[in-house]
Amino acid sequence: MTQNESPTSADGAPPAAAKPATICVFCGSNPGNSSAYLAAARSLAQTMHEQNIHLVYGGGTVGLMGELARTLVSLSGPSAVHGIIPAALVSLERQGKAPDESMYGRTTVVPDMHTRKRMMAQEVVNGGPGGGFVALPGGYGTLEELMEAVTWNQLGIHDRGICIFNVDGYWDGMIQWIERAVTSEFVSQNNARIIVKASTADEVVQRLKEYKVVEGRLHLDWSRD
Repeated sequence: MTQNESPTSADGAPPAAAKPATICVFCGSNPGNSSAYLAAARSLAQTMHEQNIHLVYGGGTVGLMGELARTLVSLSGPSAVHGIIPAALVSLERQGKAPDESMYGRTTVVPDMHTRKRMMAQEVVNGGPGGGFVALPGGYGTLEELMEAVTWNQLGIHDRGICIFNVDGYWDGMIQWIERAVTSEFVSQNNARIIVKASTADEVVQRLKEYKVVEGRLHLDWSRD
């Protein structure tokens, strides 16, 4: 899933309307114990609205997931948000089996986690320039999804930016681990820069817009069966 060039018309002119960028946000299905986490989710939604950026996320209506989706829908409308959730998680991460699209955007129920992550990544890659992957605070699932997006970038499966929104130092431990992985020679200096970090919502969006693919990634052929 590599980034496609913008389409052009038969005469070489750019398309009449460029696709909006899409950001995939990984975050907790709980609100956490600090009001700063919910505030960050709302702030990110506000910035995405101002920049005409669409959201694809894990489909929950609770915790940071719900706050982010609900806020962006209230500002940009249901078409700006797409939640993708495995059937097994519906009872855990959604309030009610059929959440109102006018509050949370479109929801797609899929059979498993692999399908969820693949579809979310495809939406990011198929969106306009400036899209990417963002991690707000969260638990095991947030960390797992973040690191898979990083690995896919390293392996050349996609070339979109990956940013950790370091609210109140939540991701400091992750940053320290990356530094240790570099000094221990498990991660190269270049690949350490696959992840960028930000401390405000405006900075998150700017980091993704300015994102440069690092040298030293693996350029593997993932088109073969």
